[in-house]
Amino acid sequence: MKNYLSISDIDDLSEWVKEARILKSQPRADKHLGANKTICLLFFNNSLRTRLSTQKAAMNLGMEVMVMNFGSEGWALEYGDGTVMNQNTSEHIKEAAQVVSQYCDIVAIRAFPSLTDKEQDEAEVVLNGFRKYAGIPIVNMESSVGHPLQALADAITLDENNTKERPKVVLSWAPHPKALPHAVANSFVDMMQKQDADFIITHPQGYELNEAITKNVTIQYDQRKALENADFVYVKNWSSYTDYGKVLNQDPDWMMTKEKLGSAKFMHCLPVRRNVVVEDAVLDSDQSLVIEQANNRTYSAQIVLKKILENL
Repeated sequence: MKNYLSISDIDDLSEWVKEARILKSQPRADKHLGANKTICLLFFNNSLRTRLSTQKAAMNLGMEVMVMNFGSEGWALEYGDGTVMNQNTSEHIKEAAQVVSQYCDIVAIRAFPSLTDKEQDEAEVVLNGFRKYAGIPIVNMESSVGHPLQALADAITLDENNTKERPKVVLSWAPHPKALPHAVANSFVDMMQKQDADFIITHPQGYELNEAITKNVTIQYDQRKALENADFVYVKNWSSYTDYGKVLNQDPDWMMTKEKLGSAKFMHCLPVRRNVVVEDAVLDSDQSLVIEQANNRTYSAQIVLKKILENL
């Protein structure tokens, strides 16, 4: 594998999950793979789990790690061709990506959407700019459109906790005071379409995700009906896709409660706003898998890096 940019880069999800669980039991067994190799983590946006878990994964594989918070420490980048750079940008992606590629063997990038320009966001100018000019493997640590490391960690968590041949999994929207990206939801949907499961998405009208991603998935606008007999409930907020980046609804009735959850396991990517997205009684219960999901972020990153290192 050359790059890990989306869930579609996984050729066999069940096999990757199986291998990741083996890595989890023997995290340092492949440390020879990363000997004398360096990974550079570039953050254009804030991070906790993504930064620490990817660093830990690289260290487990014997790699050296460099980290740069590009948004606050790097020059403002220009991405357009033929641009006259007489405004706020100081360096072009053509030079920046080639320079970075001289310092490391793999570069991992985290760059959120603006949520103001759908076309620009979906063009993934940061991720694709580095892919075009860096000449080394690229790992997506969350982009405008997707968060494939999180989705892979979610797949590992589902596999570890599932007891049924075909579980019912529900992705439920929840209220949030800020406009949030679609990336986590998009990649979770992509991942679930590779699973043998009864999968349903529930959200208020107006919060439909990109139809190209949710194709063939049941959409239910009645949250309580969608949650009936659920085995896993993944809760996440996202802004409107059709009325791009807008908050159309903050209905507190969509918050996940212990009563609505029933006997299902609760999942969320974190960070999460308590008693807005989900009540304390859910997060503090034995049904919550959020800490397990966070732990599995290390092993989702590690299996990705392992696959790339094996092909360097």
